[in-house]
Amino acid sequence: MRRARSIALGLAGVVLLGIAWEAYKALAPDAGVVVGGVTVLPRTSAIAMPHIGDVLARLGEPVTGGAGAEPLWRAVLEACGFTLGVSAVGWVVGVVVGMLMAILMQRFRTAESALLPWVVLSQTVPLIALAPLVRRWGAQLHVGGLDWQDWMSVAVIASYLAFFPVSIGALRGLASPDRAHLDLLRSYSAGWWRTLVRLRLPASVPYLLPALRLAAANAVVGTVVAEVSIGVRGGVGRQIVEFASAASGDPAKPWGPILGAVLVGLVAAGAVALLGVSLRRYRRGETP
Repeated sequence: MRRARSIALGLAGVVLLGIAWEAYKALAPDAGVVVGGVTVLPRTSAIAMPHIGDVLARLGEPVTGGAGAEPLWRAVLEACGFTLGVSAVGWVVGVVVGMLMAILMQRFRTAESALLPWVVLSQTVPLIALAPLVRRWGAQLHVGGLDWQDWMSVAVIASYLAFFPVSIGALRGLASPDRAHLDLLRSYSAGWWRTLVRLRLPASVPYLLPALRLAAANAVVGTVVAEVSIGVRGGVGRQIVEFASAASGDPAKPWGPILGAVLVGLVAAGAVALLGVSLRRYRRGETP
């Protein structure tokens, strides 16, 4: 019943969002709401806000008017698969780096004092400026027979956003065991490694799972932004830019890959939620 209630509330939220979209489009002026010469609410013209029905109908039409063009929904799904794969690679790398940094900071107070400020400051760097630099640095790497690809640069950007919530959440979780539990393991002559495996890692699950979900969403955002900045073809980000050029004559077309990006985020978060099912015994008192 609880799961059915959650699904029903989620669907109700989507329906209410669609109703609010259509209601605002029907009531607001085409130029938007302007106060003192400043547009405070968006425009409602067909280019800026097409009807939801038009967007859904456009998904079933061919991408272009050429003969044999595939439907828009299929092209969007193919782009979603590419973006999801790159996001998954970035998420895995970000989780590994974040966990290693959290373990290091928990083990040594000096490392925490030295690394934690830089971990926080790292998220202030704009991705649009960072993505071309990562691509240039990657092109200069020559390790054995490794041929650096542009999608690898996108994965690095995704991991750059994903490692932050993991490192912070894991650090809180590793420090969460009660003093009595730590003293008990110490009385059994358990070393640092055994305490980490038997106590600290299981205790960190309620803090780590929300961080993993946030890291999955961050990885998708980083992948889409990096695809736009680097110009990698095949993903949702590049597709949004390409379809936006046709927005004046086909306003519903760019919303297809936008919905695809939303779908990728939902699939990524859902995959992490399935991971949490296997760790249910450790999720008591989960902290968002």
